[in-house]
Amino acid sequence: MDVRKLMLMAGALVFAAICAVTARSMFGGASQQAQANAPAEPTGPLVLVATKTLPVGTIIGPDAFRYQPWPKDLVDNAYFIKGQQPAAQTVQGTVVRYAITAGQPVTQGALIKPGDRGFLAAALTPGMRAVSISVTAQASVAGFVFPGDRVDLLLTQTVAGGGDQPLKATETIIRNLRVLATDQKTDKTSDADGKTQVTTFSNVTLEATPKIAEKIAVAQAVGTLSLSLRSIADDRMELERRMEEWQSDPEKKRWTELVNLFLEGYGHDEIAERLGITPGTSRTLLWKIRRELGRESRKEESA
Repeated sequence: MDVRKLMLMAGALVFAAICAVTARSMFGGASQQAQANAPAEPTGPLVLVATKTLPVGTIIGPDAFRYQPWPKDLVDNAYFIKGQQPAAQTVQGTVVRYAITAGQPVTQGALIKPGDRGFLAAALTPGMRAVSISVTAQASVAGFVFPGDRVDLLLTQTVAGGGDQPLKATETIIRNLRVLATDQKTDKTSDADGKTQVTTFSNVTLEATPKIAEKIAVAQAVGTLSLSLRSIADDRMELERRMEEWQSDPEKKRWTELVNLFLEGYGHDEIAERLGITPGTSRTLLWKIRRELGRESRKEESA
């Protein structure tokens, strides 16, 4: 073989080897640099954090929090730490006193426990009132009404009949009221096995608008009040019905997307990024939705 060709082949091999080594060095260095710049995973204790944004007045459920590693140097004594008291189970049923953003630690001072001073006021929806009525065991669905349930209010009164004997008449005067407490209990009572105890009570506290509260006060003086328990699926079905109506309205079509994201636990910043709007617009739209739903609910209450 020609000496010149051999030299060219040898030179090509050497050049290829140099390129391979150089490329490996470059990519290897970039990978190491990327690994060095990557944020380190927290290795501290497991701290209770919010899985979604929790506004003031939110009643904490089991899907509202989870444990997450937190930097040891940033752990505060007010945090709920796994393996320490108070346990996370004590968080369920409490009410948010100060707003908590998604991913942030849940602090003990941000929650109000049932029985604590100010618990009922914190559980009230803004603009609503708490009003109590007296009921019998029969009128309270034999004790099967618990805080958080929805009820209709029935009024039984004596009316003049066609003859000498007066007649008893019953009608539903207010619909879809939220139960805040039974007697002085604002949460469900469980036995040693964790099963909910059914107990009778003589008073029930309901959430209502100021006008509805006045109507209830008059109704108590007119006759006897009874409770009618509503299905837990009624509220969800009503919301789905409203969302179907919004689909046909160009101005409200985006409301459906926003509500779905909000129900999935996304905060305003995440909703804004997904819908291509600002966080302020997200808050304004949600306020409009709540106002419209509240207006419909108040219409139903007074129907």
